[in-house]
Amino acid sequence: MKHISTLTALLAALTLSGAHAQNPVQVKVQLKWFPQAQFAGFFVAQAKGYYKAEGLDVQFLPTGDQSPIQTVATGTADFGTTWITDLLTARQQGIPVVHIAQLFQKSGYTLVALKSQGLKGPADFKGKRVGVWPSGNEYPAVALLKKYGLTTSLDSTVSNPSVQAVTYPFDPSIVFPDKVDLVSAMTYNEVDQIVGLGYPLDKLQIFHASDYGINLLEDLMFSTERTLSSSNFKGSGLSGKEVAARLVRATIKGWNYAVKNQKEAVSIVLVNCGNTCKGSGSRSSASSHQTWQMAEVAKLYNAGPTLKGMAGYLDPATYKANVTLLKSLGILKSDPTASAVDYSVWEMATGKKAMK
Repeated sequence: MKHISTLTALLAALTLSGAHAQNPVQVKVQLKWFPQAQFAGFFVAQAKGYYKAEGLDVQFLPTGDQSPIQTVATGTADFGTTWITDLLTARQQGIPVVHIAQLFQKSGYTLVALKSQGLKGPADFKGKRVGVWPSGNEYPAVALLKKYGLTTSLDSTVSNPSVQAVTYPFDPSIVFPDKVDLVSAMTYNEVDQIVGLGYPLDKLQIFHASDYGINLLEDLMFSTERTLSSSNFKGSGLSGKEVAARLVRATIKGWNYAVKNQKEAVSIVLVNCGNTCKGSGSRSSASSHQTWQMAEVAKLYNAGPTLKGMAGYLDPATYKANVTLLKSLGILKSDPTASAVDYSVWEMATGKKAMK
């Protein structure tokens, strides 16, 4: 009887596997930016067949200056990647988005200035022009400036702001260094672009937001309450949470592989991206810029819970600190509801228990 039941289970598993191969579940994922090594784990998971093994057919939707929140909230995409501040401010506005996995465990946000300006810290930013990004990407800069008692022109209620915010569309060459004194730059992208513009690292003063207590978490995976509560995701017979767990599981596997095999990961990324893979000026080679980027995002992924074997886990203490910071700065008016984060998806994906 034992052999019969074992055989039955095996046949059932094979049938299910075959069904996945024939009818994979269509899943759309909205990336926060154009294809690049920032999303290496996703592209590796796809190239290595990790999504396929989970019965998923994943399509990545690139974006420009549009917030992924909008795409996922309207149902154009099923899942997305964004930053914690974007997600929590969207919740505050009544948009039912839900955090399901935390990929980057450390902030890569910086403000960059020329050393020749002699700026030593945020207190010296008074009277300066600061380049910021639109669509919710300005929050880390706003948080850093507010922490040091600086007001910005982004606040319409302030008549004489101490810092002039200059919104620009993500390319530092448009504003730096002629139109701004400091410019927003991610360690893995714009910092290298600025170097490529002819400003070597030894000529730059890089202010890491995390060094000043502004460690607002970035690339995370999210969905909506509607998707996660679905009992039959797109007629697949799987619940929304099961699909989410499969997506997270394969993505974490992809990230783990990408971090350990960075050269191969870069080669996979290059297949997925076009001109946006290139840096600026002397860093115009797509390969060199993506190699830089892969090395830097690996540092953001390989931190905190990841080092404890809990990749994708949102550390409750870090989350609480992020919420407390955003509340103290007036960006959040109150604590998010418990439903803003769904640890059950991560638990299903990893087989581990969240410590809430």
